[in-house]
Amino acid sequence: MKPTPRIPVLMYHRVGAAHNEWERKYCVSPRQFSAHMNALASKGWCAITLGDFFTWLDNGIELPEKSFLLTFDDGFHGVYEYAAPVLRALNWPATVFLVSTLIGKRDSWCEAHNPSGVTYPLMDSTQILELRGQGFDFQSHTRSHADLPTLNDESLQDELAGSREDLQNLLGEPVSYLAYPFGRYDERVLSAAQRAGYRAAFSTQPGFNRREIERFRIRRLDVFGTDSSTALLNKIRLGSNDGSFGNSVRYRVNRLLTRFGLRSN
Repeated sequence: MKPTPRIPVLMYHRVGAAHNEWERKYCVSPRQFSAHMNALASKGWCAITLGDFFTWLDNGIELPEKSFLLTFDDGFHGVYEYAAPVLRALNWPATVFLVSTLIGKRDSWCEAHNPSGVTYPLMDSTQILELRGQGFDFQSHTRSHADLPTLNDESLQDELAGSREDLQNLLGEPVSYLAYPFGRYDERVLSAAQRAGYRAAFSTQPGFNRREIERFRIRRLDVFGTDSSTALLNKIRLGSNDGSFGNSVRYRVNRLLTRFGLRSN
């Protein structure tokens, strides 16, 4: 086994049908999600558990090349209905970041952003507990999907510590990891997350994760509803949100120039 020096983290949101261009960015169709996962598997990629990811970061284990962490933000019902069967067939784990006070409800934070005003169902507690028994890990996406830097100190503490408490009561186990809603945080939010008891947090900044990565700025790659399987493979190989053919060509050219001493690393 050749160990990996870096691990990408993929970030999905809703799996289901998109009904307008705004939804198409963060909604991947069930057929497309299946194609994504099978394309990754065919190229030798393998999903790892959240626990193994952090044990690797802490130098506790080595993981093979082409290991990646699969994450879903928000906890949409489509993860249960469409994504879970695909992952079960591959025997792959995944991590879902839940909005704790909206479990079994709808993505109300999108109502003001979606041009159609439509919202979509989120998983309920029964579905969450069923998936936990199938290798899914559930962590925090705050209590209400709030824009954390805009909150006062009291509300910020409620969103962060309150979500941990909600989810620990549901799951009966520690909740130690956070994904920042909208990818938004600042130094005050980062400090509040540490005080609330989180061990690490996931951002939306693209790139690979190496062992020296700051634990409250874990990087993730956005997967869009417009991404073909080829684009996804380019993204995970390049550590970039740009999975275009042109970006792939530029990457290959730069590697060749570096190899022949015509470009510094």
